[in-house]
Amino acid sequence: MLSPLPPALTIVPPNRPLVGRVSPPGSKSITNRALLLAALADGTSRLTGALKSKDTTLMAAALRQMGVTVDEPDATSFTVTSIGRLQQPSGPLFLGNAGTATRFLTAAVATVDGAVIVDGDEEMRLRPIGPLVTALRSLGIDAICPTGCPPVTIHGNGSFGSGRVEIDAGLSSQYVSALLMAAPLGHGAITVALTGKDIGARGYVDLTLAAMRAFGAEVEQLDAGTWLVQPTGYSATDFRIEPDASAATYLWGIEALTGGRIDLGVAADAFTQPDAAAQAVIAQFPNMPAIIDGSQMQDAVPTLAVLAASNNRPVRFVGIANLRVKETDRIRAVANELNRILPGLGTEEGDDLVVAADPNLAARSRPARIETYHDHRIAMSFALAGLKLSGITILDPACTGKTYPEYWDMLAGLGVELQPTT
Repeated sequence: MLSPLPPALTIVPPNRPLVGRVSPPGSKSITNRALLLAALADGTSRLTGALKSKDTTLMAAALRQMGVTVDEPDATSFTVTSIGRLQQPSGPLFLGNAGTATRFLTAAVATVDGAVIVDGDEEMRLRPIGPLVTALRSLGIDAICPTGCPPVTIHGNGSFGSGRVEIDAGLSSQYVSALLMAAPLGHGAITVALTGKDIGARGYVDLTLAAMRAFGAEVEQLDAGTWLVQPTGYSATDFRIEPDASAATYLWGIEALTGGRIDLGVAADAFTQPDAAAQAVIAQFPNMPAIIDGSQMQDAVPTLAVLAASNNRPVRFVGIANLRVKETDRIRAVANELNRILPGLGTEEGDDLVVAADPNLAARSRPARIETYHDHRIAMSFALAGLKLSGITILDPACTGKTYPEYWDMLAGLGVELQPTT
């Protein structure tokens, strides 16, 4: 065990194929959806295969503040008992930089009878939530958000209302998911409609709908951008959470970079999460396509970009403007850190990311201390570079605890030498 983690870790290239069996952690996206839906359901729900990480811990803590009993019988399970309604907390809900928890709860707490403040850390206070707040107001919900980013103050009246709500989901599909999950607690049917065709990672809306239906919601998709949700409330259920596809991209990347074989215990086509589409692209390494549309597999883009650095041809990533409003501006962060490895390797062109690519990168690169910007995906993706390039040091490796607390132990378990540094 690498605990506690040092301020920095230097990865020593293994110079051999990495082979082994690794079970990815549970899906963060599905875990946080299931936690919320179980909290909105009357009775006791048992969630298995769940992720225990910083983000899901923050969600569980917020639910406990609102009267929900959340027990943790083992390392991958939650038992959630609720009366089917959230109660007014005694203080603000602090959600760190957990985007899913913040957006989902901003809508859900509108069903509380009383005022609730949804807040986060300094990074979360820079992440936009204005479109969701505007949508809530259109339902007659008293929502106050002076900066367009958290904190948000919601004055709930015990119901999510009824009627039609329109949402601009160009920045994040999480706005749509937030409205959909709260809609069964309305006093009448609610129609959720997109105001345009653009939506970040539509596949995550499908995850939301599947989870809602598992907890008893009745949702009808009227067309590609409109859903009708009945005021059924939710019923407690036992729910199995699949492994995290975003985490799996690092394991597929390990295979590709080292010529190894990692048994994940689950086939790529068995995932329902959109990031699983990255496997087909990774499988083409070192001949990945010249243009990669990352719009529907956004969290996989940093992984793909690190692989692209050693590709046989340059790669342009398109459809990734939403990466600018993640935990950090990931387009800029990836470009910056690629250029630490080799100047000119990464370039921002508008909202595209162009990776110059150099199949001989291992011979030309230089030692680099990778700034992670408190972003777990920057840390985990650039650690892959260290499997081929000497001198890659990851700063603030503990930030991976947001979604993959065992990441460094996984690498060590595969035989990768990790040198603590300062």
